Amino acid sequence: MNFHQKKIDKKKKMATELKDLTKRSEDYSKWYNELVVKAELAEQADVRGCMVIRPYGYAIWEKMQRVLDDMFKETGVQNAYFPLLIPKSFLSKEAEHVEGFAKECAVVTHYRLKTNDTHDGVVVDPAAKLEEELIIRPTSETIIWNTYKNWIKSYRDLPILCNQWCNVMRWEMRTRLFLRTSEFLWQEGHTAHATREEAEERAKQMLKVYAKFAEEYMAVPVIQGVKSETERFAGALDTYTIEAMMQDGKALQSGTSHFLGQNFGKAFDVQFLNKDNKVEYAWATSWGVSTRLMGALIMTHSDDNGLVLPPKLAPLQVVIIPIGKGDQMAMLDEKAEAILKNLKAMGISVKYDNADNKRPGFKFADYELKGVPVRVVLGARDLEKGLEEVKSRDPPEKEHVAIEGIEDYIKNLLNDIQQNIYQKAIAYRNAHIYECDNYDEFKERIKEGGFFLCHWDGTEETEAKIKEDTQATIRCVPFMFEQTEGVDMVSGKPAKHRVLIARAY
Repeated sequence: MNFHQKKIDKKKKMATELKDLTKRSEDYSKWYNELVVKAELAEQADVRGCMVIRPYGYAIWEKMQRVLDDMFKETGVQNAYFPLLIPKSFLSKEAEHVEGFAKECAVVTHYRLKTNDTHDGVVVDPAAKLEEELIIRPTSETIIWNTYKNWIKSYRDLPILCNQWCNVMRWEMRTRLFLRTSEFLWQEGHTAHATREEAEERAKQMLKVYAKFAEEYMAVPVIQGVKSETERFAGALDTYTIEAMMQDGKALQSGTSHFLGQNFGKAFDVQFLNKDNKVEYAWATSWGVSTRLMGALIMTHSDDNGLVLPPKLAPLQVVIIPIGKGDQMAMLDEKAEAILKNLKAMGISVKYDNADNKRPGFKFADYELKGVPVRVVLGARDLEKGLEEVKSRDPPEKEHVAIEGIEDYIKNLLNDIQQNIYQKAIAYRNAHIYECDNYDEFKERIKEGGFFLCHWDGTEETEAKIKEDTQATIRCVPFMFEQTEGVDMVSGKPAKHRVLIARAY
């Protein structure tokens, strides 16, 4: 076998390997793990429980960031930054909060290393022990409210509407890329208000922002609702959530917004003079989404051939691939340059891949795997007829389109793809929402996945039994369904409403 033949065979093998994904129907979890790595989104780091987000994955996160940041600012929010390290005593000030995070906290105890006795490594210097241990932030309510104490004296100083983009650390024992890692990226908003009504309204407002982003940009339909008492954020009076359904029928909590009442105001002595010149504690909210949204994006839309990305969040919306030889390439390059220029003027991200070290078949497989919404093939023969081949990623449809006006065709196609994948996702979700009033039936059906609307008596005992028997949890009391009184399927006691129950990530 000559060298040239070896190169061809290697490229064919690479193209095959790109597409050699475990099928979702065979092992959904394995499919997800393989896809994240093969599509070059992220990989396991050498630090336990942490991940490396690769440039392609980070480009998607950057797009999410950019959109969300603009949406936050439209509501009056400003960005700030607060310390990574939190004094241990701060976490002790709000009892419920510290209890909620105590098992997940990473603790800094020393501030210096020194060379070991054999001079071939380093050890912790025992003389450099901190007087007070520092906690790597699992969330920032404590350090932020300790700061707000210095900012707030009067009702005129309120509201304070701050957000920060940062990393946090929660020592997870069982990790999965994007969905659950010890360190992850997120945004956390923290607001302070003069009245209960204003704080509650802010918490609900931010939930709506998250829902709008999920549906309009991620093309992920979500159910908005309020968490049960046991599922609330530690230190919150109410936690509002958006819940998305993945293709295996499991729920993924995709964003939360918390009404914190005056708990942190009291814990950190954040008082102000109200309009009546009376001293009062400030009211609080916090809200956040994380790189978990990447997991939601992948698992909602992608298929056995790789990623399916909504055009609004795809780092690369269009790829143009030439097929030609020798003298044909100059003509193809010229034609591609004109299309490139016009698409970029429309605000469409596009790449012309004329690299000669990869065969067209490899390129097709690679861009399909990475979920690029539109592929344009420039073929010499088609060009002679005034046509180009345009293929959408989902649905996988191929058309020969006139070169004249192809840019408008692509722009409309991208809009259609965005709508189509949303409609596909919402149709799937709606087909897998069930009302259920029989516990034995529920225990069997929940194994197949889906969202179940069931009457609940409101007790922790019933909630705990459902979790113990089925590994399913009450995701929320949903807002979108008309609530009716009934009978709890587990206890037989009266129930005020139906809750959404599902197995979850």
